[in-house]
Amino acid sequence: MNREPIITVVGSINMDLVASSTRRPITGETLHGEDFQTISGGKGANQAVAAARLGAKVNMIGRVGDDDFGTRLQHNLKQEGIFLKGVEPVTDCTSGVAVITLAEGDNSIIVVAGANSCVTPDYVQKHRDLIAQSDIVLTQLEIPLETVEETAHICEKYHIPLVLNPAPAHPLSTSLVSKATFITPNQVEAQHLISQVEEDNIEALFEQWGNQLIMTDGKEGVIYSADGRIQRVPAYQVNPVDTTGAGDTFNGAFAYGTARSYPLERSCQFANAAASLSILKKGAQAGMPSKSEVEDFIRAEEEKDMEMDAMK
Repeated sequence: MNREPIITVVGSINMDLVASSTRRPITGETLHGEDFQTISGGKGANQAVAAARLGAKVNMIGRVGDDDFGTRLQHNLKQEGIFLKGVEPVTDCTSGVAVITLAEGDNSIIVVAGANSCVTPDYVQKHRDLIAQSDIVLTQLEIPLETVEETAHICEKYHIPLVLNPAPAHPLSTSLVSKATFITPNQVEAQHLISQVEEDNIEALFEQWGNQLIMTDGKEGVIYSADGRIQRVPAYQVNPVDTTGAGDTFNGAFAYGTARSYPLERSCQFANAAASLSILKKGAQAGMPSKSEVEDFIRAEEEKDMEMDAMK
C-alpha cells in the first residue's frame, strides 16, 4: 500500500482523571498525592490518536456527553487530525471518565462508562459507511459488547480486517472470535480468555485461536503464533515514566502496521517500539510517537545490538 491507511476506531472516549502518589492507599487510608491532571483518554480515543500520530487517516466512532469534558474531548481529537463524523454528543449524559492512580511505576484504573454506553449497535449501523471504506477496524470492550459484535458483523459483511482488543477483560462469544482477524489481549486479559478453551494454559489458547492471537506480555514482549509455532518478539528495555496507554499505543501501531501489509513479526516489532516510546512521558496520549520516531528508535536499537555483538 503506497498511501497511508484508513483506520476506523469504534470505541470509548473518556476524560482521564490522573492522580500520582508514591504508593497506593490501603483500604480506609487517605494519602497526600504528588500531582493531578485531567487528560483526554479512553481506550478507543487513545488507539485512534496512536494510529493518527503514525500517519493514518483515522475515523472515530464513539460518543461523548453534553458537558465540558465532551467539548474538550472532541477538540482534542480534532487537534490530532481525527475525523469525527462518527462522534455525536449524548443529551443529558456525562462523558465517560477513567480514574487513574499512578504509583510505584504502574497504574490502576476505574472506568465509568457515561456516554460510552450509548455507543449502541444501531449507532454503529448508522455509521457503517465509515467502516466500509476502511482498510482496517480497531475496537475494544469499553463500549457495550453487543456493539462490538455488531461492529464485527459489519466488518465481515464488507470484508474489512478487524483487530479486537479484549480490554477490559470479558469472555468472548465464538461468533465474535470467528469474525476477528486479530485478538490482542495482554497477559492478564489472556488469563480471562483461557476459560474458553479446554485446557488451563496459554499454549491451549494459541492452539485454538492460532494466528489470530497476539498477546502482549509487558517487559517480556509480544507472543504470537506462526506456522503452528509460538513466536516471541522481545520488548525494548526502557525506564518507564507512566505505563498508562502503552497497550493502546501498541494496538494503534499494530493496526497501522497490519493495514500497511507489514509481515506479522514486523507489525509486532513496530508496535512494541511505539509502546516503548509512549511510556517515557506522563499521560496516555502525551508520549505516543510519530512514525519517524518509531523507525528511528528501532534503527538505534538495532545499531546498539550490532555494536554489542561486535564486542563479544
